[in-house]
Amino acid sequence: MTLNPRLPRTLITLLGLTALAFSSELALAHGVAEGDANFLQNQQGFQFWPYAYLGAKHMVTGYDHLLFLAGVIFFVYRLTDVALYVTLFAIGHSLTLILGVWLNIGANAYLVDALIGFSVVYKAFDNLGGCRQLGFDIPVRPMVLTFGLVHGFGLATKLQELSLDQDSLVGNLLAFNLGVEVGQFCALLAMVLGFTIWRRSRYFTAHAITANIVIMTAGFLLMGYQLSGYFLSP
Repeated sequence: MTLNPRLPRTLITLLGLTALAFSSELALAHGVAEGDANFLQNQQGFQFWPYAYLGAKHMVTGYDHLLFLAGVIFFVYRLTDVALYVTLFAIGHSLTLILGVWLNIGANAYLVDALIGFSVVYKAFDNLGGCRQLGFDIPVRPMVLTFGLVHGFGLATKLQELSLDQDSLVGNLLAFNLGVEVGQFCALLAMVLGFTIWRRSRYFTAHAITANIVIMTAGFLLMGYQLSGYFLSP
């Protein structure tokens, strides 16, 4: 199959995201940057705007989230369906993010992040028709909700490593989660617009195959990095 050499910007962006996965500094997609971590640990009391800003920043720069959501909406044409799937993801993400930190539910961060990488692999593989060929096609709604729970728990494991002010923990977590949802909304607007323009191209079908292979490769890279960290960490 010969692809048109003029790849759309959306595909170029996906290729760039894959390159990011090679960077050891960014491979912990749910990690909190050192500067942000120090800032949060020095805050006392309820701090709405700082937590909301960092929540939005996490989502916009969280390429594992964006790759998974791109896979989810890749072949979804109705905005009502996009809204439904994103809402299910947000519910799952919010539940485990807030409850995981509030109740201090522990888990190995490497294994949770490996599952997040798997979610990216699974959705891209599903988009390529692999799940139907193997006969285990999972309905989209429960799949998105389940992986939303995993994605939220991944961030919860990172926030648990910080010494956050316990007196205002719930309020700050709610502010952080609100920021996550605002960031997700902004990222999705850009994605939906990009996909809408891309689908008008006569080369979309051929490019879609390549793009989902790229997404799946990025997911495998994330999985490999996290599993190697699990087995090699002291």
